[in-house]
Amino acid sequence: MPRAHGLCSGPLAFLWRPLPVGQGCSSDSLAPGSVISWTCLFAEKMFLVGLTGGIASGKSSVLQVFQQLGCAVIDVDVIARHVVQPGYPAHRRIVEAFGTEVLLENGDINRKVLGDLIFNQPDRRQLLNTITHPEIQKEMMKETFKYFLRGYRYVILDIPLLFETKKLLKYMKHTVVVYCDRDTQLARLMRRNNLSREDAEARIRAQLPLKEKARMARHVLDNSGEWSVTKRQVVHLYAELERSLEYLPLRLGVLAGLAGIASLLYLLTRYLLPYP
Repeated sequence: MPRAHGLCSGPLAFLWRPLPVGQGCSSDSLAPGSVISWTCLFAEKMFLVGLTGGIASGKSSVLQVFQQLGCAVIDVDVIARHVVQPGYPAHRRIVEAFGTEVLLENGDINRKVLGDLIFNQPDRRQLLNTITHPEIQKEMMKETFKYFLRGYRYVILDIPLLFETKKLLKYMKHTVVVYCDRDTQLARLMRRNNLSREDAEARIRAQLPLKEKARMARHVLDNSGEWSVTKRQVVHLYAELERSLEYLPLRLGVLAGLAGIASLLYLLTRYLLPYP
C-alpha cells in the first residue's frame, strides 16, 4: 500500500492512514506531494464541510455567521485572489494565456476584464480554471492542515464550484447549500450589482441552478426570507456539527499517543536516572 515519505514513522505517524484504492483516494492521488495526498492525510481524521451557493444567494453572510461562532473557515475567493498576485505561477500563466490586456497598471489581474473575457466563452473559462484551480486547491489544503494542527474538529470550506467540478466533493463529510428562490436571487443581484434584468438573468443562467445544488446537498440553508430566520438555521447547523463525533477517532488517537509518550518518559526517568 502506498506510503507518504516522511510521515509514516515517528511522532506524526498517526496522521497518515492510507485508504484502499477506490475508497476515497486513488493510487495516483496518494502520490507524495500531490494535492489530494494532503486531503487523504487528514480527511479521515478531521471532517470537512463544503459550503456553496449561488450568486446573490447570501453565502458570504452565512460564512460570516460561522466565523462569528468560532468555526474554522476557509474562503476560496480570498485564496483565488491570493494565488493570482504578481510573482505567483498562476499570474504568469494567465498573462501568457490571455495577454497583457487583463492587467491593471500596477500589474495585478483586472478581474472584471478577465471575467468579461471568459463569461460567454466556455473554452476560455475552462482554460482559466485549469490554471487557477490546482493552485487554489494547494492553498486550501495548506490552510486546512494548519487548522488540523491547531486541534479544530472540522473546517468549513467555502467552495463556489463544489457541485460543478466535483473534484473535492467526495472528501466532504457534510455539504451545505445556501439557497434562495430565483425571484429573490434575481432581485438581490439586480440591486447589489446595479444590473439590468437581462444581465442579471444571464449571470444566473451561467451557474448551476440552486434547486439542483439543493437536491445534491446534505444540508440546505434557505435564505429566501428574513435574515433572522436564516441566521437561526445557521446556528442550528453549527450545533449539529459541534455534536458530531466523526472527529473522535483522531482525538482518541492523539490522547493515546500522548499517554504512551508520558509512560515512556516515566520509565526512562525511573530506570535510567540514578536514585537519590
